Amino acid sequence: MSSADRAIRYGVVPTETAKTMPGLQLLAAIMDGTMPAPPIQQTLDFRLVKVERGYTAFAGIPKFGYYNPLGSIHGGYTAALLDSSMACAVHSTLEAGYSYTTLEVKINYVRPVTSETGEMRAEGKVIHSGKRIATAEGRLFDSAGKLYAHGTTTCLILSL
Repeated sequence: MSSADRAIRYGVVPTETAKTMPGLQLLAAIMDGTMPAPPIQQTLDFRLVKVERGYTAFAGIPKFGYYNPLGSIHGGYTAALLDSSMACAVHSTLEAGYSYTTLEVKINYVRPVTSETGEMRAEGKVIHSGKRIATAEGRLFDSAGKLYAHGTTTCLILSL
C-alpha cells in the first residue's frame, strides 16, 4: 500500500523520539506515514510531498472556508504553507539532537489566491545553515507554475 492510499495519522512526534532522529529522517517518516503528521496539516488540509536535504515541498488546495472579508483566501493560509516549507527545509539539515524555532518570517503576496486557484505547492530551500542561525526562502505556485507569494525565514537552531 502506498502512502497516498493510507489514512494520514495526525499528532505530535514525542520529543524523546524526535531528538534521536536527524531532521531529514524525521520529515521523511512524517511524509511516508511512519510518524504522525502535525495537526496543522489536518486543520488546513495540506501535506508534505517532498523532502531532500535543504529542500521541502508542501501541497494543498485552498478552500472557500479559508476566505477573508475581501473575497479571497486569507493570507494566513499562504503564510502557513510558506512557513512550513521554509522551516522544514531548515529542519531537514539538522543532525539528531537539534531542533529550531522561527525567529522571523517575511512574506510577499504577489496575487490573490481563491478557492478556484486549485492545488498550490510551497517549496522551501535553505540559503544558509550555520551552528545557531539558518535562513531559507520559499515560493508558492499553482499547478501551472504561476507565482502567488514568496518569502524568507530566519530560524534559531536549538539543542534538544
